Amino acid sequence: MATQGERPALRKPVFIKVDQLKPGTSGHTLTVKVVSSKTVLQKARPTAASSARPTRIAECIVGDETGVIVFTARNEQVDMLQPGATAIIRNAKIDMFKGSMRLAVDKWGRVEVIEPANFTVKEDNNLSLVEYELVHVVE
Repeated sequence: MATQGERPALRKPVFIKVDQLKPGTSGHTLTVKVVSSKTVLQKARPTAASSARPTRIAECIVGDETGVIVFTARNEQVDMLQPGATAIIRNAKIDMFKGSMRLAVDKWGRVEVIEPANFTVKEDNNLSLVEYELVHVVE
């Protein structure tokens, strides 16, 4: 335990591979390459008091040497995650959308573009194409 006045030691990130992602999990740190990016939503939010900041959402196919997954990029993340870019995605979570996994980063996570990585993305293992069924467990 940290004593008063001391900051707790930061945990070292544990990097995982795309094929280790499971539905309903969070806190993932991955190094991925962007295969493709497609803008799915682009709209200005007109608000009376604040400036109209546009909302942009893109679905990016990101992956590593074990597989690929759809990453939902929001606003400035859309500019960062251009095809060919390599990024570290920190504190990511798995969202379920129509029964398939999507990787996303909320306000607690971070996307950081880094030097190009020297791995080949395994594009024929798309985790977002696997459909999961919600099963209610009755005890």
